[in-house]
Amino acid sequence: MRVLLAEHDHALYADLLRAAQPDLDLVISDDPSELATLAPDCEVWLGEPGLLATVLRKGHQPQWFQSTWAGITPLLQKDLPTDYRLTRAVGIFGQVMAEYVLTYMLAHEREVLARLAAQVERRWDNHAPRSLAGRRVLIVGTGEIGLSVAQFLAPFGVELYGVATAVRELAPFREVAAMAELPRLVAQADYVINLLPDTPATHDIYDATLFAKFLPTALFINAGRGVAVVDADLVAALREGHLAGAIIDVCRQEPLPARHPFWTAFGLLLTGHSSAPTLPPLMAQLFLDNLQRFKDGQPLRGEVDFSKGY
Repeated sequence: MRVLLAEHDHALYADLLRAAQPDLDLVISDDPSELATLAPDCEVWLGEPGLLATVLRKGHQPQWFQSTWAGITPLLQKDLPTDYRLTRAVGIFGQVMAEYVLTYMLAHEREVLARLAAQVERRWDNHAPRSLAGRRVLIVGTGEIGLSVAQFLAPFGVELYGVATAVRELAPFREVAAMAELPRLVAQADYVINLLPDTPATHDIYDATLFAKFLPTALFINAGRGVAVVDADLVAALREGHLAGAIIDVCRQEPLPARHPFWTAFGLLLTGHSSAPTLPPLMAQLFLDNLQRFKDGQPLRGEVDFSKGY
């Protein structure tokens, strides 16, 4: 079984895969033109959706494609085929996403930026810090990554609430509500963490109407997808004091254009889509596990339902 490996980090992935399975038949490239030539001889593809979407568009497709990204938006374009098996990267982002979220929650409570400013001004700042204990945290998107973030946050004594496509009971959340309840829960949350995927149903959710319901002391963290936020409405909400601040990891256009208002928005910190990078050793393990499942005719981890977009 020949595997097409299409990754900018392909040398590292090849070393990891061959160390674990020396007989694996790998065909490797990160050049779109070369990939289109190699693809017809490979029934399994492993790599970046952005690279391989171009190959799909040329009329080639695999039996199974393992994405190295959690998001598979480039593969959902209307002109691309969907009659092949596609799996997302799952089970490898929970801890790194939790570390990202926790970093900025703790920085907010401990007022790290204000203390840095005080140091620059040579002003002794010894006012008492705040704590995460008792804070209400709303995680919008309670799938695998959202649940993992919640599990990491639980020991800090926060009250956890979630929003999903439907009501469910899910520990450690006190409540997981449907999307229709988002305005009610936002109005009670000290932290609103967006982890929703990019689907038609998740566009423009965070608009002026919703931001007006935020607590003025709340911090908004978007590590899901940029299309969930109406950019101008967030900038205005920050300026008008509807929320205390925003940590924005993902944007509608990346890299962010130089003239975009996010660069200079009051209370907004950009983190450059760095929240949860793919860790090659974990990704290699996931692929090899799914490869064995594929050979054995077993269900694949992270298989995508094209009708849902995830």
